[in-house]
Amino acid sequence: MNQEGNNHYEGHKIIEIGAVEIINRRLTGNHFHVYINPERLIDEDAFKVHGIDNELVKDQPIFKNIAHDFIKFIDGAELIIHNASFDVGFMDYEFRLCGLDFKTADHCIITDTLAMARRLFPGKRNNLDALCERYQIDNSHRTLHGALLDAEILAEVYLAMTGGQTTLSFNMDDQNSLSGNNTSIRRVERSSIPLKVIKASEVELSEHEAVLKKIDKKSAGALWLIN
Repeated sequence: MNQEGNNHYEGHKIIEIGAVEIINRRLTGNHFHVYINPERLIDEDAFKVHGIDNELVKDQPIFKNIAHDFIKFIDGAELIIHNASFDVGFMDYEFRLCGLDFKTADHCIITDTLAMARRLFPGKRNNLDALCERYQIDNSHRTLHGALLDAEILAEVYLAMTGGQTTLSFNMDDQNSLSGNNTSIRRVERSSIPLKVIKASEVELSEHEAVLKKIDKKSAGALWLIN
């Protein structure tokens, strides 16, 4: 990121923020979601990516009016972000524009899932769609880049990348309807995604049995072999 001069955020504005909360590897149902009036017209190319038009955001709050609520939601938290340098840089740019002395990295732990994925899968595609395919996460409802939907999907991807999901409970269909701001807590049922089960082969079982017998012989009786 270039903080001074030739800033690649110059002239651009955030028009949607979506974040979900995970505590102890479970989604709490608490989330932050707002549409934002960018105080400028939305580019046609941007509209093709996220589907948000000028009509949708014209009556929404400007960033300055939601900034304190957003800071309250993220302050002191670990932020899980895909391509974090871009998002965090854009957030800090907006904070500076509205006169707030809040640098995200000074108040939050930043975890970049793109950097994690590149370490795990070097040389492979590691965008969100590719990771969903790799971890068998259903993202068929993701036809556009919606902030809240992307956050919900990224939560599943992150949990899968770091040891598998536990209990997920939210409804992704809500993002298909682009309607207003919502920072309330919602608790809705969603069936958990089955984890892939890999069973040992006959050869592996045989080798494992041989190791157990060897341990049993050397230890004069292994407890786990006693019937």
